[in-house]
Amino acid sequence: MKIGLQISSFTWPGGAAAIGPTLAKVAETADGVGFDSLWVMDHFYQIRGVGPVEEPMLEGWTALGYMAAHSKNATLGLMVGGVHYRQAGLWAKAATTLDVLSGGRAYLGIGAAWNEEESQGLGFPMPPLSVRFEMLEETLQICQAMWQGERGTEKPFEGRHYQAARLLNSPQAISRPHPRIIVGGGGEQKTLRLVAKYADATNIFGGPDQLTHKFGVLRERCAEIGRPFDEIERTNLQSVDLERETPAQIVARFKTLANVGVQHVIFNLANVSDIRNLEILGREVVGQVHDIEPKAI
Repeated sequence: MKIGLQISSFTWPGGAAAIGPTLAKVAETADGVGFDSLWVMDHFYQIRGVGPVEEPMLEGWTALGYMAAHSKNATLGLMVGGVHYRQAGLWAKAATTLDVLSGGRAYLGIGAAWNEEESQGLGFPMPPLSVRFEMLEETLQICQAMWQGERGTEKPFEGRHYQAARLLNSPQAISRPHPRIIVGGGGEQKTLRLVAKYADATNIFGGPDQLTHKFGVLRERCAEIGRPFDEIERTNLQSVDLERETPAQIVARFKTLANVGVQHVIFNLANVSDIRNLEILGREVVGQVHDIEPKAI
């Protein structure tokens, strides 16, 4: 079982001037103790459930580039990007840039988005959800076209929401056939259909019962288009607080997720700026999680 760290808060001791050095140390330590992946949210305001909107929040792609320079092995991605925050071609170009500069460690994490408050606050047009799903599918098509061959494709793209005359991508991504695509969300009629059709990984919230149901639906969506279900990496987002749970309890919780088919558990860590917490996880959790064999489903 793989293990990933999502950094969801930058409210750390020392204020803005300390965010860079602290983030560098977090990335270096997590990478060094064996985390398989590092993630940040694609938000511009802090989100409900984590803290007030006024709390510090970094732009995702920029943060990932910085983290790439302070890590060697972990893959890197947004958990997950809001499709309407960037034009379709920029999604491919940004993921390619991260992939090239990190030596082939990029994920393209993307979804239909939800945060109306930050969109309105910063002036991002936010179309209705049905339209954002159409934009998401066209963006995924454009990304896959840009990742073809040595430098993309000469064919123009004519979609309902995007038109592109030449999908040139140079330099081309190092990851082949392309950086891993992860689509977030568990919507059964639209999201999981897009996962089956375009993605290399899925990220679904919830516990064992919900995951069992959603993975079953994803299997059906794959069968509908004739794609092997096992081609798609199954990830799940959790939270960890070492003041509330022992390392042994964390490992046991993750084992229950593996027993319903989760292959890659990703979590937010309370007080992640205290590097001692990452060191404890490195000693007492990471190796044990790597030894867990996800159940074939």
